[in-house]
Amino acid sequence: MVKVGILGVGTVGASVANILETNADILEARAGKKIVVKTGVVKNLSKDRGVSIKLSDNPMDIINDPEIDIVVELMGGVEEPYILVKKALENGKAVVTANKALLAYHRYELQEIAGDIPLMYEASTAGGIPIIGALRNGLTANHIQSIQGIMNGTTNYMLTKMINEGALYDEILKEAQELGYAEADPTFDVGGFDASHKLLILASIAYGIDAKPEDILIEGIENITQTDVAFAKEFGYEIKLLGIAKKVKDGVELRVHPTMIPASSMIAKVDGVMNAVSVVGDSVGETMYYGAGAGGDATASAVISDIVDIVRGNHGPMLGYKKPLESGMDLLFESEIVTNYYLRMSVVDQSGVLAKITKELEKFNISIESMLQKPHRDDELVKLLFTTHACQEEKIQEAIIELKRLDCVHGDIAMIRIEK
Repeated sequence: MVKVGILGVGTVGASVANILETNADILEARAGKKIVVKTGVVKNLSKDRGVSIKLSDNPMDIINDPEIDIVVELMGGVEEPYILVKKALENGKAVVTANKALLAYHRYELQEIAGDIPLMYEASTAGGIPIIGALRNGLTANHIQSIQGIMNGTTNYMLTKMINEGALYDEILKEAQELGYAEADPTFDVGGFDASHKLLILASIAYGIDAKPEDILIEGIENITQTDVAFAKEFGYEIKLLGIAKKVKDGVELRVHPTMIPASSMIAKVDGVMNAVSVVGDSVGETMYYGAGAGGDATASAVISDIVDIVRGNHGPMLGYKKPLESGMDLLFESEIVTNYYLRMSVVDQSGVLAKITKELEKFNISIESMLQKPHRDDELVKLLFTTHACQEEKIQEAIIELKRLDCVHGDIAMIRIEK
């Protein structure tokens, strides 16, 4: 018999406890041993959790219990769970966590502490989608060329509504909050931070990149307008908040931001609260992983798959490699990113304006690929929308600063990156 302790019996923790009980027979058949939850830890013992397991409000009741073999960490946060997971590993207990923030900041320290003790984390990224297992095991024969993922269901739901129904950002954010997809303070989701934590975990497995959220480009969807959506449709794009890891000549690009992608691509067709991750390997080509990215049962499914793997003995190095993967795989600075760009600006409606803008862009070796002009609510202005050929991030940022100084340009200039 294998005994489990759960740190944090919230929505996911309750689902884990109930599934382990309800599906005990099939799980025993698959794992080879009976798996039972001995104790769960909560902050408030008076609150009904909908579980039949023993509850405690002291995490050390699990960490120091010699009978507990596997600690499941579902608390959320960073430093407190880090201390507890570290102690559990030092006590020789296997750990399963769904905590993306913990891993975004402490995955390399935990790998050192764990050594040969299993530390599994499938549920930390894209909910019930087995993307961690795919990268650690299924794609081990490949050099990973790129990863592109819709890793946040809230933003994908909002963008889907904006694209398909013409909803405005503020309206659909309020609806997402009412439906429970977005928090009262939605910054973590709509600002791209949630997706960045997941991207960093995947990039560590694929490339061995030790980076923190503060080290990479992160932008959210707050400034997307219906004008941008209309332009994207007209030129055959969809707008998605993507986490992108890309192997390039000089290193690895890591970035999270709204992205225009061809409407014909597989990932562009992923709508609503669903998640999807596209991985390109040098041997296998493109593979696609799709499913529910959040929710109690979907995330619990991934947690339990890790528990079963540990019980079977099917575990290896935490990040999937026993020595550095490749030399020269350094994280590129934001300024070194190279891609195509979409720009939106309001300009004076008179002749010669386009020539001035084009001339300014030419100073930075930026050329226009396509252009569209739209009416502005101010009759003296027009909205000018255009895309560029591939150029360096540093150049487009410098160009935007100079364009804003032109007398013919009014207000801010919006920019969205394009992946073809």
